[in-house]
Amino acid sequence: MGKNKLAKFAQMEGYPHVFQYPWARISQETFPHKGRWREDFFGNDNPIVLELGCGKGEYAVGLASRFADKNFIGVDIKGARMWTGAKDSLERGLKNVAFLRTEIELLEHFFAPGEVDELWITFPDPQMKKVSKRLTGTTFIARYLRLLRPGGVIHLKSDSPFLYTYTKAMVELNGFEVLTDTSDLYAGEVVSDILDIKTYYEQQWLARGLTIKYLQFVPALPEGGLQEPDIDIEYDDYRSFGRNARTLLQ
Repeated sequence: MGKNKLAKFAQMEGYPHVFQYPWARISQETFPHKGRWREDFFGNDNPIVLELGCGKGEYAVGLASRFADKNFIGVDIKGARMWTGAKDSLERGLKNVAFLRTEIELLEHFFAPGEVDELWITFPDPQMKKVSKRLTGTTFIARYLRLLRPGGVIHLKSDSPFLYTYTKAMVELNGFEVLTDTSDLYAGEVVSDILDIKTYYEQQWLARGLTIKYLQFVPALPEGGLQEPDIDIEYDDYRSFGRNARTLLQ
């Protein structure tokens, strides 16, 4: 691990709004704020909103600056990226945002059932060959349902036609309520200040001429359990060589 990354991890240890709990740590100790984020950390009874795979935390910080009546938590295992949002929010004096460095698979170690009100999934890897790792796949939806309050909302923003098509099919198959659905967010179909926040990756994809898809839905456990859609979906016509170097195929 590079010295720069280690320095950022060390710096974040002193940030009062950053919690670093990779598996090696959470397997040895209990997270003290589970079920008590509002009382112990935020000091209010406002809704809790998670940004999963938050990267540099653009959405967590951007939303926190716009909505003082909600609490936002960015979650990612990539601490060197998270440092950017953590530092920015600290310098701006935002009291309604926090960051949690951990694996998304471990969310149940940090949040009690019904403690979360909304989830944002912003530009995740579509995991075209690994449905079990897909952040909108039923494996993860089952985890989210154990944390979300009844009626809790999931937001997906993605550049990936594959992930958008898959998620729409999964939502329809399981009978989830769809609140907003657009295959081209900036074509004028949907107008929202919330959706105008652009992440680092989103700006990359827009510069490459890709359209941005947005799906907002309310998951609920159907009778008989969650089902995976059995459909063939064309793979995206560009590949990921690492999220920092994703390019269109010619």
